[in-house]
Amino acid sequence: MRFLGEFRDPGRLRAAREALRRAAEGLPFTTLMEVCGTHTMNAFRFGLRGMLPPNVRLLSGPGCPVCVTPNDYLDRAIALARRQDTLVATFGDLMRVPGSRSSLERERAAGADVRVVYSPRDALEFARREAGKKVLFLGVGFETTAPLVASTVLEARASGTVNFLVLVGHKLVPPALEALLEARNGGLHGFLLPGHVSAVIGADAYRPLARDRGIPCVIAGFEPLDMIQGIVLLLEQVRARTAEVRNQYARVVTPGGNRRAREVLERVFEPCDADWRGLGRIPLSGLRLRPEFREHDAEAVLPAEGLEPPREHPGCRCGEVLQGLVVPPECPLFGRACRPDTPAGACMVSSEGTCAAYYKYGKDHFADE
Repeated sequence: MRFLGEFRDPGRLRAAREALRRAAEGLPFTTLMEVCGTHTMNAFRFGLRGMLPPNVRLLSGPGCPVCVTPNDYLDRAIALARRQDTLVATFGDLMRVPGSRSSLERERAAGADVRVVYSPRDALEFARREAGKKVLFLGVGFETTAPLVASTVLEARASGTVNFLVLVGHKLVPPALEALLEARNGGLHGFLLPGHVSAVIGADAYRPLARDRGIPCVIAGFEPLDMIQGIVLLLEQVRARTAEVRNQYARVVTPGGNRRAREVLERVFEPCDADWRGLGRIPLSGLRLRPEFREHDAEAVLPAEGLEPPREHPGCRCGEVLQGLVVPPECPLFGRACRPDTPAGACMVSSEGTCAAYYKYGKDHFADE
């Protein structure tokens, strides 16, 4: 199926609808999952769920890096923000995410030096200008953002900026998808895979998932018609009872990914077991700084005092939302105690969060979900 072009073109939109109808015709009820927060937002923003045939359901998965970051990471970041000698630099999405007992936003209001940045290099500049402080960058994200953090660590080391530290919370997507299939014990018929992550790691990274788990996979771009084409390619595999990795986003994603990004990633980080909100501890699903970069590792350099055991907000079902076991309206807090202005869970805060997408765009679909 050829790329269908602009979503606003009525002729191509009709062609997209017809392609979906033909691909789903005669299939049993089929559940697909998109595992990218941008896909989640665009599916609602452009009404894609409303275009799907009645026998096809699209669920959202663990595609929001802020959402899958567990409370123990947030609690450590908050504890370090309370130190008088520490400046915490973070991407904006993390500011309002509630930890066990506070948030970075609340700590800043109480006087902590917490600053929003657009790049880890902004944090490195703070470290160069404020030599008397430890500058702590919160490294949260998937394989997309981790190479930039890695290159910033290399730059800090080369310039001797030893007060630049990273609290590493990076996650790896393929191991999480394996764990997700284990946790759900079936019920999924295909993955719509993320374009940005795949541009770094390459299409080949998912081959074991399709081969060993028998799950159809399609890497898709972010335009509405990219996503529609990706869904059609998934349904074609379901019909043919095949499981392979198809690359709809070939204009950006290659089989081997971005070689230079992968090299810098492997130079600075090594895989480790990691905790995910909702999925628990997943072997080799996270990253940590290699021993030779220990001087930039916040966990090794800065003690976090007074940490209590992490806890979740009572009633919050973010963990189940991230597994696709429930949709946000099934959470008793959704739209009541948990809203964008008073979030109880991470999925309502992030611009890529499933609850945020439902709240902003999906009200017309609540009854259908």
